Amino acid sequence: MAGANDKTRFFREGLFAKYVVSLVGLVVFVLAVNGAMETWISYRATKTSLTDGLEDKAQAAARRIEQSVSELERQISWVTRASQDTLEKRRADYAQLLHQVAVVSQLFQLNGDGREVLRVSRQSTSTGGNADLSRDMRFTDTVARGVSYAPAYFVDRTPFMSISVAHSGFNAGVTVAEIDLSFLSESLSDAQVGKAAFAYVVDPRGRVLATSSKGPDVGKDLSKLPQVAAAIAPGREPDTTGTDFNGHSVLAAASTVPKLGWSVLFEQPTTQALTPIRDQLVRIALLIGMGLMVAILAGTLLARRMIIPITALRDGAHKLGEGDFSHRIEVHTSDELEDLAGQFNRMAGQIQETYSDLETKVEERTRDLAQSINELKVLEEVGRAVASSLDLNAVLPTIAARAIEITHADAVLIYGYDAETRRFNLVEANGIDKSAEGAHVTIDEGQNILSDAAGSGEPIALADLDHAAEQPLRDVAIEAGFHSVLVVPLLDQQGTLGSLVVLRRAGGEFASSLTGLMRTFAHQAVLAMRNARLFSEVDDKGRELAAAHETVQQQAAKLQEQTEQLRNWNRSLEERVEKQLGEIGRIKRLERFLAPQVAQLIASSDGHDALLDSHRREVTVVFCDLRGFTSFTEATEPEEAMNVLREYHAALGELIHRYEGTLDRFAGDGVMILFNAPIQFADHTKRAVKMAVEMREAIGKLTEKWKNRGHSLGFGVGVAMGYATLGQIGFEQRLEYAAIGSVTNLSSRLCDEAKAGQVVVSRRVYGMVEPFVEARPLDDLVLKGFNHPVLAMEILSWREEVENVVDTAAARRRG
Repeated sequence: MAGANDKTRFFREGLFAKYVVSLVGLVVFVLAVNGAMETWISYRATKTSLTDGLEDKAQAAARRIEQSVSELERQISWVTRASQDTLEKRRADYAQLLHQVAVVSQLFQLNGDGREVLRVSRQSTSTGGNADLSRDMRFTDTVARGVSYAPAYFVDRTPFMSISVAHSGFNAGVTVAEIDLSFLSESLSDAQVGKAAFAYVVDPRGRVLATSSKGPDVGKDLSKLPQVAAAIAPGREPDTTGTDFNGHSVLAAASTVPKLGWSVLFEQPTTQALTPIRDQLVRIALLIGMGLMVAILAGTLLARRMIIPITALRDGAHKLGEGDFSHRIEVHTSDELEDLAGQFNRMAGQIQETYSDLETKVEERTRDLAQSINELKVLEEVGRAVASSLDLNAVLPTIAARAIEITHADAVLIYGYDAETRRFNLVEANGIDKSAEGAHVTIDEGQNILSDAAGSGEPIALADLDHAAEQPLRDVAIEAGFHSVLVVPLLDQQGTLGSLVVLRRAGGEFASSLTGLMRTFAHQAVLAMRNARLFSEVDDKGRELAAAHETVQQQAAKLQEQTEQLRNWNRSLEERVEKQLGEIGRIKRLERFLAPQVAQLIASSDGHDALLDSHRREVTVVFCDLRGFTSFTEATEPEEAMNVLREYHAALGELIHRYEGTLDRFAGDGVMILFNAPIQFADHTKRAVKMAVEMREAIGKLTEKWKNRGHSLGFGVGVAMGYATLGQIGFEQRLEYAAIGSVTNLSSRLCDEAKAGQVVVSRRVYGMVEPFVEARPLDDLVLKGFNHPVLAMEILSWREEVENVVDTAAARRRG
């Protein structure tokens, strides 16, 4: 039963299973890698082919749409010819165009001022509508370019757009045609799109203007789809993949209609487009399955040929492991396995021959091991003695006694070396009387065996003292009856500590094992002597540290006192810094809407924040802006517009701060300034008018500079005086100082009425500055939001040749 289990385990977990699995894995790996590469190449080729086809269709559809729109533009321009100089002739042309071109839903004419004079639709005709479309882009863009296309819009989910064409002649007007964009779907028919694909047209906002039969609904917003977002984004490459309006993955291609900014997208579901790839994956899976079966069959047949000899080798090794050295393995395969079986049989014979010799050697090694164990026990005892005490008088006797025990010597001497006197002093003796006087008690460094051993660092043995050279230790040892000696130096990394001397009464050589054992004893003695010396040094250092500790405690007490003083100074400094930070914060809040010198004035006095609380006061309001700025921003680049605004604001800001006005707000080119709030001035109206006149002169120089750059801009100012409610508005992170009241509206309306280069003020303002200005009356102005005509004056110039403007901050510094 055990053999059957071993055989089953061999098939499942042994070499057989590994061989079969390796062969099968190799075949599957090769087939899988080949299939993956072919699939990847086919996928790339198929995807490229499909996206190229979709891109060609999208470009063709875009060209058809652009041609259709160009044809509509040509037909509309026919009704704008100069020969039709009456409304009746123009109405007849409009009616004929509506009859001939079904996609035109209605036409209307705007005169040179942008007012509607004629409207013709399929249901009605009207004249004299007089609707003002002068600011409508259909009028402004067409006048500037000759032809304009308005953005598409939807009426009951039907897309429309406007095509505007300028009439021939100067200031002749514009014809606007409303186009039903349903005709765009004709360019996306199933014959042109294909059975598997679908197409649609989107405007720059991503709304569907036209679609094929399988496409999304007209009017649907697809701007969130990745391929649509890429198509309508300026300068971005179109995506070749994405998701359709139902959330399914698709291959996509896009083309733009440059004249209109529309995008034509052709899409095909990925599942349909990649059907050949799926079929190829099925074929590869079948091929891998067939290869797997062939590999398993071939691996099984090859592996089974190896089972019999390997099993025989395994069984032979098992019997050899159980001690049956007479067993021999029979394998006849004429290959490496037969050679392995032969080597195995030879090894078994050799083991059988050496087994009998092994028992004898084991007995000898057992005796040696017992001796070694005894020596290790002695060394362990000596080591415990060294570790348990730092007193040499307690450790060295133990070392000497145990050395005699394991070496079977007759005496052991331990010498310590005194580096100052350069002498070896006897510190322990066993087998010789240590107290007896003799030459061996103190041996000077020089020509003797102790110095020689210390100098070489190796043990020195004298097998026969009777024939040794003359030296102090020889004479004493011979007199005491000893005839051989072994000297082991006691050394460490710091130098010589002494010597360990073993004496025997019998002569003869010392065994090498005994020499090695005594080296170990020497190490134990070195450790004991070094520990004793270190203990003495540590004890001395401890007393020195105790004295130093007392000194450190006294210095620590003094340092604690100084630390407390420093903490008090830091606390006082923190209070000063906190107060200064609060002052800086008040200044920063005020400088958001006040001149810097005014903000400094308020912040330098406690309690002046109340000036910003809500209250009512008489103020002078100055409102100014640039004439023609809106059309300027529409016709020029944003960067140039920003440069003009920076120069404009810089010129105004310098004057506002000089006259200590409060800047209420910037609104593009519009600027509003308050006087007499929050800081009061007796001459606030005079300051405001004087500042307005200087603004006109400063901006006048800038307009000449702008004119040289091709910009036609003017500057107008309105000034009014009256009561307003003042205070802070906004939230914690964004506060503004604002004025609420009819005086701000009056200033804004006067500014609107001012022509380029004019400073228009109310009669009340004029009454306050009449002695200082040259002015002329204006016709009573009818202003929006005011029930009665407003009396106004135009300020022509400032009479005074020198005007001393009070600089409060400078006066305060001089004071």
